[in-house]
Amino acid sequence: MAITAFEATETVAEDDASTCGSHLACLLIDREEAERMATVLKAIADPTRLQILRLIERAPAGEACVCDLTQCLGLRQPTVSHHLKIMTDAGLLDRERRGTWSWFSVNQEGLRHIRDILEPART
Repeated sequence: MAITAFEATETVAEDDASTCGSHLACLLIDREEAERMATVLKAIADPTRLQILRLIERAPAGEACVCDLTQCLGLRQPTVSHHLKIMTDAGLLDRERRGTWSWFSVNQEGLRHIRDILEPART
């Protein structure tokens, strides 16, 4: 008895269907946690923000003033301030007001959280 290509494909498809998903534990991230993670990832998913994070991280005192960042990036202060606000709101930067200027430093806990998102623990 000969098996046609259609019958062989159908048999394989039936076998795959019976085992599909049987190994998935469906351990989803809580929806609120997933939304929080997405906010943090969106905050660094921009080339300028990645540059800002790196500049602040490598600054001699571990902090930078907005005026220093505008000069390095070649951007206007409102643009840099916008990026800094997004990163601060996401918990990636800490802000300290000194007179009329704001100084920013990397929030190490926020940075650790990004690493945890990108390298989740296996159970």
